Amino acid sequence: MANPVSKFLSSARTALFGKPKPVVAVIRLYGVIASGGRFQKGLNMADLAPTLDEAFETKGLSAVALLINSPGGSPVQSAMITSRIRALAAEKDVPVVAFAEDVAASGGYMLALAGDEIFAHEASIIGSIGVISAGFGFKDAIEKIGVERRVYSAGDKKAMLDPFKEENEEDVERLKSLHGEIHEYFKGMVRDRRGKRLKGLRGKIFSGDVFSGVEAHKLGLTDGIGDIRSKMQERFGKKVKLKVVGEKKSRLSGLLGLSKTQSLTSTASPIDGLGKELLSAVEERFIWNRFGL
Repeated sequence: MANPVSKFLSSARTALFGKPKPVVAVIRLYGVIASGGRFQKGLNMADLAPTLDEAFETKGLSAVALLINSPGGSPVQSAMITSRIRALAAEKDVPVVAFAEDVAASGGYMLALAGDEIFAHEASIIGSIGVISAGFGFKDAIEKIGVERRVYSAGDKKAMLDPFKEENEEDVERLKSLHGEIHEYFKGMVRDRRGKRLKGLRGKIFSGDVFSGVEAHKLGLTDGIGDIRSKMQERFGKKVKLKVVGEKKSRLSGLLGLSKTQSLTSTASPIDGLGKELLSAVEERFIWNRFGL
């Protein structure tokens, strides 16, 4: 039962200032999804948790909107973020609407599943409901330059798929088995969240293929074409307030190029980290390039 005093004050405010504008908290989910670390930037549960809490604690909240532009990444981090959003939505009894921008693929589409509804642009890239891992084999290369590889381990599978050893068929099958389990988990999430809205052949939807925003809507992977402003105004009126949360950043840290996990008092050499940061940037670029972005 509502507090009589609070109810009176709310009525008084409405009489004096008019009905308050509906508020939609906006969360930007941009970039590759990764566990994070000093030299690895990306979306992860640890960094996003405060933003998610802030969004669902917004005063006068009518809905939470997710702006997604992600080619995917870690399936674990994707699932954790999605689960947290759904838990908060249930706890606060607030609808969540997801909007795909350039791409919501693989783990990026998993994030979109946190929405009760999903919208995209006609040219958005949607889907990639599958699992992938890639690497290189350097066995012949180290033999040519006269390098001997020495590995010592306990456990006959500890050095599985070592890039400096001959590829083992049994190891490859084991990796495929793990991929299959993760793929089934992903497919289960899609079935659970999209339900009867899925319209296309399951073999096509779950093939790992990607689709334009238009085709994704035909397959039931999204609920329509639209952008955040037009859809939220359509739903809550022209006076709806879109409040972006979680983008407060230390000006000094930004100018120095420091990530959230880096400290001004760190004793690590900048040169020592340069290689790792470059490799991380190259890896991220490859993930985006898979979708022509």
